[in-house]
Amino acid sequence: MSCSYVAYIDESGDEGFAFGSGSSEWFVLSAVVTLKSEDLQTVQLVDRVRKQLGRPEHKPLHFRDLRHEHRLPLIAEISRASLRVATLLVHKPSLEEPETFRQNSRLYFQATHELMERVDQLCQDARPRTGDGTAEVVFSNRSGMSYENLIQSLRTPRFEGTPIRHDQMYACTAGRRMGLQIADAVASGFFKAVEPTEHGYTEDRYARMLGTVLYRRGEACRERHGLKFWPRPLKRAFAESRLSWVREILEEKE
Repeated sequence: MSCSYVAYIDESGDEGFAFGSGSSEWFVLSAVVTLKSEDLQTVQLVDRVRKQLGRPEHKPLHFRDLRHEHRLPLIAEISRASLRVATLLVHKPSLEEPETFRQNSRLYFQATHELMERVDQLCQDARPRTGDGTAEVVFSNRSGMSYENLIQSLRTPRFEGTPIRHDQMYACTAGRRMGLQIADAVASGFFKAVEPTEHGYTEDRYARMLGTVLYRRGEACRERHGLKFWPRPLKRAFAESRLSWVREILEEKE
């Protein structure tokens, strides 16, 4: 029996710790989850946006290469699509023992484990109409990354018997799997909402728009949703004006 879901994984920001010398304060890892049976028609939204923007056919849409006025139609299409998103936002300066994450993609590995917990919850809650309830996980290919080691690291008791299976994980380019272009836009959209520019400004409009497709488990489990901060911030952090979007999109009703 085929899998029930496809989860596309991409990131924004970097894994460096040279703050003030080029490294970002935040590292964002996002998952875009679609039903396997609807995956093709869902990810074709990329083609619609490409045509709307007059971009070359078959050329991947990279969020960083788009102007703000061109990013908005892409985010708007995603916000109306039949998909759900989950995002991990890592504030690197707040990590304890940061030296443990400085090599061998340790930060990416740990972030993937944290994000996969949300994807696991999402898939278990969705109650699929077709397939075996498991997810195909597609990572955006990163140069120098050992995906074999990453996938092996996910073979833990935590994911045994869950929708997350190591034998259904792959790495592809955005040109081969259009869903990765959606994941790139989602990760980048949330990154813009937390990472200050050189002048100290953030842009939360993309994140607010994506609130419509954010995974939510419901009022009974307010902690089970598609946004996860690591390490967990103090409550007062959400009162800061530049993070007010977090509270607002989590309080929205489905």
